[in-house]
Amino acid sequence: MSYCVEYKDIGLTGYKEAWDYQEQLFDQLLEGKKKGEISDADCRDRISGTLIFVEHPHVYTLGKSGSEANLLLDYIQLRANDASFYRTDRGGDITYHGPGQIVGYPIFDLEALGIGIKQYVSGLEEAVIRTAGEFGLRGERLDGGTGVWLDPDVPGKARKICAIGVKASRFITMHGFAFNVNTDLSYFEHINPCGFTDKGVTSLEKELGGKQDLEKAKNILRNNLRDLFDLEWLNK
Repeated sequence: MSYCVEYKDIGLTGYKEAWDYQEQLFDQLLEGKKKGEISDADCRDRISGTLIFVEHPHVYTLGKSGSEANLLLDYIQLRANDASFYRTDRGGDITYHGPGQIVGYPIFDLEALGIGIKQYVSGLEEAVIRTAGEFGLRGERLDGGTGVWLDPDVPGKARKICAIGVKASRFITMHGFAFNVNTDLSYFEHINPCGFTDKGVTSLEKELGGKQDLEKAKNILRNNLRDLFDLEWLNK
């Protein structure tokens, strides 16, 4: 049986506001599990998952095991760049979020999906790899690093097009991925992205030589997530 999910595109939203929203949905899903609502046959009568798509104003976020040394700006410089900074409870190191980037936050129950965290992260990567492929790019995985990369095994050319950093508690997921479509890549110059000092960052816009249709990219990525995780949208 498909896993039922409500899709929400909340547009340009502050990082902390979106984080609070994730926690609210997490609590609702957890409470539904405690009440046994997840086991009902008809997904429209039970607590289901949520997939959030969002763009953030300029913000740097640091994973729970990351180092603040990978942020190369002080507070005054952050303000000068109209950016904010948050230490989070997700996995991974530091990354940047901003306009023109598809940030995805799946609030899913991995028990209902019947998968573990490694398979879940691999599924997120595969969804982005397939999406990049529909734009003519060959996305790949990098040994020792999450996310989606171009030319990961070519010295001096490896560049990340999608960062992934998730949290799973009681088998319910939070946080997710950031796929660079029309992202201002200059903001990555102020960090060591994901802790790497010898690898670059890219976007669909940079690779294809011009602005891309963000809504088209969202639709392709959403459909790939649906197919890979066998999702059924509650809102068509």
